[in-house]
Amino acid sequence: MSGKTPDAQLHEGEYDPERHAGLYGARRFQAMSAVLLALVLSVLDYAIANVALPTIAQDLHTSPSRAIWVVNAYQLANLSCLLPLAAIGGRIGFARMNQLGLIIFMIASVACALSQSILELTLARALQGVGGACIMSVNIGLVRFIYPHRLLGRGIALNGLFVGLGVATGPTLGAFILARAGWPWIFWINLPLGLAAFILSVLAMPKTPRSPHPVDIQGGILTVLAFAVTGLGLDSLMHADFWPGTTLTLAGIGFWIWLLRWKKAHHEPIVPVDLLARRPFFIACLVSFCGFVASNLYIVAMPFSLVDTFHRSTTMVGLLIAPWAAGVAIMSFLVGRVSDRIPATILSSLGLMVTGTAFALLWLLPPEATNAMIAWRTLLGGLGFGLFQPPNNRAIMVTAPPGREAGASGMLSVSRLSGQTIGAFLVAGIFTVFSHPAFLCLGAASFVAFLGASLSAGRGLFRPRRLITQNSTRP
Repeated sequence: MSGKTPDAQLHEGEYDPERHAGLYGARRFQAMSAVLLALVLSVLDYAIANVALPTIAQDLHTSPSRAIWVVNAYQLANLSCLLPLAAIGGRIGFARMNQLGLIIFMIASVACALSQSILELTLARALQGVGGACIMSVNIGLVRFIYPHRLLGRGIALNGLFVGLGVATGPTLGAFILARAGWPWIFWINLPLGLAAFILSVLAMPKTPRSPHPVDIQGGILTVLAFAVTGLGLDSLMHADFWPGTTLTLAGIGFWIWLLRWKKAHHEPIVPVDLLARRPFFIACLVSFCGFVASNLYIVAMPFSLVDTFHRSTTMVGLLIAPWAAGVAIMSFLVGRVSDRIPATILSSLGLMVTGTAFALLWLLPPEATNAMIAWRTLLGGLGFGLFQPPNNRAIMVTAPPGREAGASGMLSVSRLSGQTIGAFLVAGIFTVFSHPAFLCLGAASFVAFLGASLSAGRGLFRPRRLITQNSTRP
């Protein structure tokens, strides 16, 4: 057995010199700019919507637990469509899928801005989630072809940096808009940004190899139904609607059983169970899931906590959440220089430990806490999350064999979005059942972050299966 770490073995094992040669110079800059602008569009809108939840709930005369569906509808549609769209993207080309997503996203943004009820806004956000899924299903897959293998960690870290910048800009921009105009304007601003992203995508994105396998239409439909029906059932249970929730959840489980039986007859299934059979890949996805459950328990609940418990204004809410995303952006930039050399077992575990500690410190704050006390704890949590995410994402992508970039990119996004969705569902459930729910959400976020750190530290105990090939070379 080689004395190298599992991450070092992964670095050498899943590499194809021709497929993963990457781009150089101006071509890499232009292509990555196109990828990042589309990414910022989807992330920015998600961050702004979170800050606007209290305002939307008041304006549309609905409860906070129901207003959370403005977030959940986007997340659930995004999650349900990711894997089928990743498979379609592998077939038609990653760039075309990205461009389709931008078009859908802009149309849905107009529908969101024109909504007059919580139902209309929820449906429009679901359509927006489909557009976001088109973008996110191929996002990391495109990075895999833009950066050479030896620099992949830097590309993924740069991706994480712009996620952080989008989330950092979102609360501040949202607060600025809400202070001067109505909440529909948080959706109108998507149009100029989306148009710029579409033009750059057409001009600069690279052509990627296409999968020779036909798209499994029935498998795609079953995947959407399995995710969506299960999600609707869990949300109903979180709102104490026992019988509808139980019925939908059982139906969702039935769709999952049908889907898993269907996938056995297909060479390249929509749900890449063969990739999940690889222990390092599965553990990295599970760690990602835990990290995003924890982050969304914080992100969704914190605006309500700042308004109801700490009695801050809408403008101040955006400013006090911004340090989280600023910390993510700063650390994502810094960690990119070492994530190709230091294993995710070390970096990601330490990052989630720091994040969990920050959530615990926020949980323990008294109602009379100052802005500075809130801000530095929030910044600490963001720094920890920025340390966790890029190395763990890299660990997911380098485990996938050549030709399976689409499936790996889809699963990376699924682990993130499923964590965010479950986190939002847990917030809705806690808000339904408990008084002073936001503080309970912070405590739960701390616990899940520590759980993810433990799983991440344990991945060093596993050796990857058959990842070293005799003819693979390190660039």
